[in-house]
Amino acid sequence: MRTDTQIAAESTRPLRPGATQVPVQPGKRRRPMAAPKTATEKAAKRKRILITVLAVLVVLAILVVAGYFVKKLIDSKYFFCVRSFKFIPLDKACDGKADCSGGEDESTCVSSLTANTTFPVRLVSSSQVLQVYRPGSGWRTVCAEDWSPQHTETTCRQLGYSVNPGMSKVEVGTLPSDFRASFCGVRSDPGAASTIEQAVFDRQSCSSGAAVSLTCSNCGDQAAEDRIVGGTGTTIEEWPWQVSLQQNGQHTCGGSLVTPRWVVTAAHCFSGSKKEVSRWQVMTGRTNMGSLGGSSVDKIILNGEYSAQRNDYDIAMMRLSKPITVGHTQRPVCLPPYGMNLKGGTPLVVTGWGYTEERGAVSSVLQKASVALIDRSVCSSREVYGPAITPRMVCAGFLDGKVDACQGDSGGPLVYLSNKWQLVGVVSWGVGCARKDRPGVYTNVDEMLNWVYTVMEKNR
Repeated sequence: MRTDTQIAAESTRPLRPGATQVPVQPGKRRRPMAAPKTATEKAAKRKRILITVLAVLVVLAILVVAGYFVKKLIDSKYFFCVRSFKFIPLDKACDGKADCSGGEDESTCVSSLTANTTFPVRLVSSSQVLQVYRPGSGWRTVCAEDWSPQHTETTCRQLGYSVNPGMSKVEVGTLPSDFRASFCGVRSDPGAASTIEQAVFDRQSCSSGAAVSLTCSNCGDQAAEDRIVGGTGTTIEEWPWQVSLQQNGQHTCGGSLVTPRWVVTAAHCFSGSKKEVSRWQVMTGRTNMGSLGGSSVDKIILNGEYSAQRNDYDIAMMRLSKPITVGHTQRPVCLPPYGMNLKGGTPLVVTGWGYTEERGAVSSVLQKASVALIDRSVCSSREVYGPAITPRMVCAGFLDGKVDACQGDSGGPLVYLSNKWQLVGVVSWGVGCARKDRPGVYTNVDEMLNWVYTVMEKNR
């Protein structure tokens, strides 16, 4: 039988002989041993963090989208004066009266230009024969003698082109008689001449019997491989010069690239409150309608003789802030030579994203339609449009209707295929869409070439 003394003595012995006994220190407690977290608990924690992050991102995205649409709404109604930090109604911008400090609201507006002089260089007929205007002696065909690559570069740059220019010779005897009435030659050393008319001189004939023919651009090519009523879907690779003109992200009109930096469109696209340049963007290289991206614009120039009442001289040009990169989906269409004189019935093509039926809706996919040129005498007859048709207009479509351009196609291209696609018309006006005896009316580009070249030369 153990005694209490023995128990006390035994209790002071270490449990393991030889082990160092650690004295107990007052106030010190052992750290409680927590059970390790299970894999399920860790996964749940990660899930809670992920949900929180996603919730934050969703809220931020909603705020960004809401801010975007609020900005679009404000931009569609108001012009913001940066210097005076205030909003003014959009219709007060570009109204000829300064409503912002320093006239900020009148500084970037649509302008106009009237071509009062003859642009001195032109390419004529399907042979693209070069003629130069000489004051006092009129138009003269340029002889091929002493012509150099530098002359080609100078002339094509003057015409607004600078991509892959080329020269060939045309036998004088094959030219129409009026092309053989007057000639001019070029100096073998163009020297400091900045324009081709500075490098030419009058002469009686071409001793070599050949005249100059120029190709100034790789325009009008399609890739290898209908606002359009009665049209069919197509792709931008087929019509790479087709562009969408958008104001505040909204498709308003069509247009045509004629150089990497210039777009031809209709003057009536810029009526009302559409005169503020910075609100416009040009969408290129798109088959499907979209509003993201695009090229900014630094100039919009209307023909100074444009008449909204008569729809006459309905043409305008937009200069992109920087040139587009030419490729399969972005490529200029060729401007036509002077005096093509296409005959009634000539097959043409019109393209655009406009209404696919009268009082319809804009198409989301680019449309094309084959139409025929209507003889001027027919289009200006009493049964059709009568005296409303001026020399600055051409008609295309069918007198029985069915196929036509429509709202939303305005400013877009009407093109003709020679050896390359050429811009012969700009969608302008009409009565309804695809109605009987009411074909589409287009701006006659042939009549506007002098103005087009003048605009590009004065705004290089």
